[in-house]
Amino acid sequence: MRTGYNVALYGVALAVIFGGTWAAGAAAGPAPNQETPMAQHNEHREEPGRLPPGLSVSDNGYTLKLHENSSLGFHVNGPDGKPVTRFDVEHEKRLHLVVVRRDGSNFQHVHPEMAPDGMWSVPLKLDEAGSYRVFADFKPEGGPKTTLGADIQQAGEYQPRTHEISRTFTVDGYEVTLQGDLSVNAASTVTVQISRNGQPVTDLQNYLGAKGHLVALRAADLAYLHVHPEDGDQVKFAVEVPTDGTYRLFLDFQHENKVRTAEFTLTTHEEGGHGH
Repeated sequence: MRTGYNVALYGVALAVIFGGTWAAGAAAGPAPNQETPMAQHNEHREEPGRLPPGLSVSDNGYTLKLHENSSLGFHVNGPDGKPVTRFDVEHEKRLHLVVVRRDGSNFQHVHPEMAPDGMWSVPLKLDEAGSYRVFADFKPEGGPKTTLGADIQQAGEYQPRTHEISRTFTVDGYEVTLQGDLSVNAASTVTVQISRNGQPVTDLQNYLGAKGHLVALRAADLAYLHVHPEDGDQVKFAVEVPTDGTYRLFLDFQHENKVRTAEFTLTTHEEGGHGH
């Protein structure tokens, strides 16, 4: 993921979401609201009839309150209506913040700093206009693991993007391939292979406590999926897909002291079932 952004965020407006589509709300105006699972090593499961985490601005008694500022600022309010100031450390951080435009582009994973009063803030760079989904993934001390989501708007002329099905991504000379198929209502194992100059990269550094960090989003509404790292020498993840459809997956990996992000687009009904 990308951290350390120093360009001011302007034209920010919060929109409560009740049912977005893949590109809905990207130009301007509010997108519908839902609850999404934060795609990172979540241990919680959805109850029957319950929407995935992250699709709602409020869940489990907690509410995400964004503030218009020169940087992205927000509070997480607890069941008592007051800002939460005590969080468990998960994957080396007290809170993970993911930002992605509603067409599945411009993905960012950043780690805000919290002031003593519970105000979180982070410089955020949004280079392209559109509607962006913000996910806050955290676990309050003594509380349930929770993922909340809200929308912000970046002013300007919106240029939408589409994403073809792709299992291979090249970044900074690294070729990253994702193998494995997505199965509905079952944990599917996907394996990552990384090479550079035609040679396998076998000395990845840990990032957030693992050899890689994977975020998976359902394309139709940006719902976060359950993703868990698996033990072993290979970089593998268990991905839980709740419905048929198209999914965007974002992998952060660290090599030679730099974190890079690879992105993929998969569907549950790929022709030929390739990927094994």
